[in-house]
Amino acid sequence: MGRPSLAAERRRQIIGVTIQCMAVHGVAGTTLERIADAAGMARGHVRHYVGNREELLTDAARFFYFGEAAMDEKDLDRIMAASPIIDPASTVEEALEYLFGEFAAPSADNAAATAFVDAGRTIPEIHTIVLRAYLSFETALTDILHRAHPDAAPRECRRVAYAVLATAIGNTFMTDLELSPERIADARSAATELIGRMPGSDGGVNPSVVRPRL
Repeated sequence: MGRPSLAAERRRQIIGVTIQCMAVHGVAGTTLERIADAAGMARGHVRHYVGNREELLTDAARFFYFGEAAMDEKDLDRIMAASPIIDPASTVEEALEYLFGEFAAPSADNAAATAFVDAGRTIPEIHTIVLRAYLSFETALTDILHRAHPDAAPRECRRVAYAVLATAIGNTFMTDLELSPERIADARSAATELIGRMPGSDGGVNPSVVRPRL
């Protein structure tokens, strides 16, 4: 594969800087002037490579949630097929480990995610990207639960998947306010208990599932 063009390299650079700005300054503070300054180029050059601010924020959201697959593809269905947020072949324990481990830890990524949710309130394209990202996560988790609990009805798998994901997302936002290993463990335990009530479960809770590695 040949070397990316200068325009492609500059676009990646600007999108990366934009995500960093979103994490630090939020959507309101992510201005073209600030992005240009952080990227070391003129504001006019930023517009030349990525368009206006709304177009840039939309491309940044697409890249943030779906990575390289989103750089040259606009169709969300194709992007999600090429770059799922969570591997649908994961086990329940692996999914919980991610949701209440890496996903829960305070980070620049979580700050950027919060900023993109905020941006989605006023930019419909970003709202669609964020919503589709989380719905794809819910769908993957539903499939994981259905494989682990084949006797459960599809609606039950989706209901539990949504509840587990909502618990994980709420826990993630709370850890930005107060990082507490005990609270993270409690949230994971609650999610595990929900799963444990599904048909085909033995009713027990595996301690290795309840306590995240911190």
